[in-house]
Amino acid sequence: MKSTLKLLTLLLVILVFSCGGGESDKKEDAKVKLKKQKTEKKVEAKKTTKPSETIDLTNKGIGPIKSLTLASEIDQAMVTKGADVFKKMCTACHKIGKKFIGPAPNGILKRRTPEWVMNMILDPEGMVKNDQLARDLLMEFNGSPMANQNLTEEEARAVLEYFRTLN
Repeated sequence: MKSTLKLLTLLLVILVFSCGGGESDKKEDAKVKLKKQKTEKKVEAKKTTKPSETIDLTNKGIGPIKSLTLASEIDQAMVTKGADVFKKMCTACHKIGKKFIGPAPNGILKRRTPEWVMNMILDPEGMVKNDQLARDLLMEFNGSPMANQNLTEEEARAVLEYFRTLN
């Protein structure tokens, strides 16, 4: 009986020591894993201006309009026609005063040349293909291309005159 009791005590001691050693290894593994998980990469955010807010008063765009001089006085008859064309052809994507499917036209002539605006109205596909700012705008507005409404130069000019009244 004494030998059985000694044998059981010896097995119990061996069991306790063999199990205890493994825990410290597990704790060290856990510490290493936690350290790896806590490692963070610092990424600096680039501060850039959105294409719709970019001011570029030198780019005339790519298209039929090479030069355009605006009169100092706004032509009210042209504004009326331009407002009508805008309401019929453009309001599905452009809203006055707010971003929608496309940018708001308010203050566009403070950010773009009249030639660029007219070229974008008359040939949006060609502008996206050949003008970096037009491509950037396409990406800003989730890849929604501007539809070519096949406006005449006279209609596009009237829309531009209407845009002059939107500040």
